[in-house]
Amino acid sequence: MSSAIAKTTGMGFALQPNSMDEAFRMAEMLAGSQMVPKNYQGKPQDALVAMMMGSELGLNPIQSLANVAVINGKPAIYGDALLALVQNHPKFGGHEEDLDEKTMTATCTVWRKGDTAKHTVTFSQADAQQAGLWGKQGPWTTYPKRMLMWRARGYALRDKFADALGGLITVEEARDIPEQDMGIAKRHEQPKEAARPALEPYSSESFEQNFAKWQQIVESGKKSAGDIVAMLESKAVLSDEQRKQVLALEEGAEA
Repeated sequence: MSSAIAKTTGMGFALQPNSMDEAFRMAEMLAGSQMVPKNYQGKPQDALVAMMMGSELGLNPIQSLANVAVINGKPAIYGDALLALVQNHPKFGGHEEDLDEKTMTATCTVWRKGDTAKHTVTFSQADAQQAGLWGKQGPWTTYPKRMLMWRARGYALRDKFADALGGLITVEEARDIPEQDMGIAKRHEQPKEAARPALEPYSSESFEQNFAKWQQIVESGKKSAGDIVAMLESKAVLSDEQRKQVLALEEGAEA
């Protein structure tokens, strides 16, 4: 079977940038064209990523933009192009694909030259249901058989030809992976202190009963008059006159 993608081997018109500056200028030029996929139009940075990944795989810039897509910030490749890249690999021995419509199970078998055993991967409706894909709005609803086939193909080819694909997954698979929301750091509010109940005025009667005790404490040097005031005001509201009387104990102690 002939490959759908031929790697660039001659000069032709397959322009290849020789520096990052040239590559970005080419990406800007191509992204400004209506002849590239819509997801690259006006997005030179995405176009540059696709061109760089395609270059690693031996594709020229135009081939890269036609077959590589940036999904959730990561490059991926269309299922048919994935197969074409593997078929270009010198160790490609062959592949077989099948879909059992009774069980809705897709099978892809691939092997490398010199392999003593073939590698087979299946992907069924049950697998798609378990992954939450079956019946999902979009391609899984409009052409589910093709999606099963692409998933089995993607797994099989990546298993045996990781060296040819450079870590790429299929666009069809990448679109089914929810975008990881690294999110914005959430600010954890500090628990608010419970509102203090309103303090009642310090009663005159209680004030007079305890005044002598406070005087002894101040005179003994255990606490200052200011300490006494702070302690009292944490429990009740002192009047201006009461505060003055307690603070005056400091003067009496010094005398």
